[in-house]
Amino acid sequence: MLAVLTAPAIGRRADSTSLPPLTSSAEPMDPPHRLLIEQSLPARYSEWVVETLDEIEGCFLITDPGIADHPIVFASHGFLVMSGYSIEEVLGRNGRIFQGPDTDRRSVMEIREAIREERTLQISLLNYRNDGTPHWILFHLFPVFRVEDIRVAHFVAVQVEIPMRSKCLRSYAEHRHGGGTGRLLVACRNECQSDYKLGCDTVVESFVDVDNGGLEVKESREASEQEKEKAHDAANIILSTLIHYSQLTGRVVSDKRCSEAGISAINSSLVISLGRIKQSFVLIDPRLPQMPIVYASDEFLSLSGYSRHEVLGCDCWFLNGPDTEADAIHQIRQSIQAERSCTIRLLNYRKDRSFFWNLHHISPVRNSSGRIAFYVSVQLDENTKSDDHGLSAPMRQLGVVGAVKVAVRSLSLCAGPSRLVS
Repeated sequence: MLAVLTAPAIGRRADSTSLPPLTSSAEPMDPPHRLLIEQSLPARYSEWVVETLDEIEGCFLITDPGIADHPIVFASHGFLVMSGYSIEEVLGRNGRIFQGPDTDRRSVMEIREAIREERTLQISLLNYRNDGTPHWILFHLFPVFRVEDIRVAHFVAVQVEIPMRSKCLRSYAEHRHGGGTGRLLVACRNECQSDYKLGCDTVVESFVDVDNGGLEVKESREASEQEKEKAHDAANIILSTLIHYSQLTGRVVSDKRCSEAGISAINSSLVISLGRIKQSFVLIDPRLPQMPIVYASDEFLSLSGYSRHEVLGCDCWFLNGPDTEADAIHQIRQSIQAERSCTIRLLNYRKDRSFFWNLHHISPVRNSSGRIAFYVSVQLDENTKSDDHGLSAPMRQLGVVGAVKVAVRSLSLCAGPSRLVS
């Protein structure tokens, strides 16, 4: 979704593409969040991926479940034309902005379930353009996995408009292999003549038609085989593009879980839930060698100065430096071995090697079966002991631990392909 950072973005590399100035109709993004949106594609794909994506015909979005609220990080030019939104109004926003009062809640739940289970979904969906007019689309969603740890790097949502078809043509499609062909053709001819007299298009009627007597928004509209094939073909082109440009960087993606290391990935739905916790913390998996970090919050990245791909997979000691006290590290290790919580003050270092006193709290997080699924490590700069609501550091840390436990336990009860339990 960086592809259309400018319109068009052709000729600009991913690492040199900057976000456009925000207009008054778009909610301003804070600098750390803005940076994450800018880095989402360049962090994994080569510098020319934006240009190539922008040359692909069709309507599609790319979202990043690793960033808080699962925002849009790329929108194709075709999508912007179809939806009537500008790139400023789309980039960094969640896809829910395209829903409206008559969007079927069951369809939305199906999409959420597909995201939770990290699988492909194709469904008819009623969305709304920027001017408020509804339109039916074939929504084709698929995940793109990071090969090194089988986590979802991005979701791609291809959208094909489903036009309103004449009742005659629908009847013909439904009955073309049945009886009564003669009567059907006569009825068809009569309806076509009637449509012609009214000045209507007998093949495709405009969804927003004043003579239509209202918008048929509540009547589900099924996609044709041709539209389904169009969405599938576009998905293959986009996937091939992403795979090609990921291979150039060595950070390869795939449409399948193909990690040779056999590492269990953290569920995308858990990542989205964790993204709602607006504090600095990381999640550590004790079941893997070296206990690597498997999730890092946006606030932690802002505190440490590291990007997400530099943090994930690292052990939890990478913030330590030459003056970090060995006794403090030993105390944390002992707490982990004893499977208990620990709060300690220690000297840590940011990426630029500036140091800060870290009020560090680590606590085990158990799944619904009572086993330790993760350790949550909350990192707070001592100079910001309280937040805007006046909460002290210990209260903020306990709040993070509680929120993470709720997210893990609720999702481990119905974990999808990326299991949360061992």
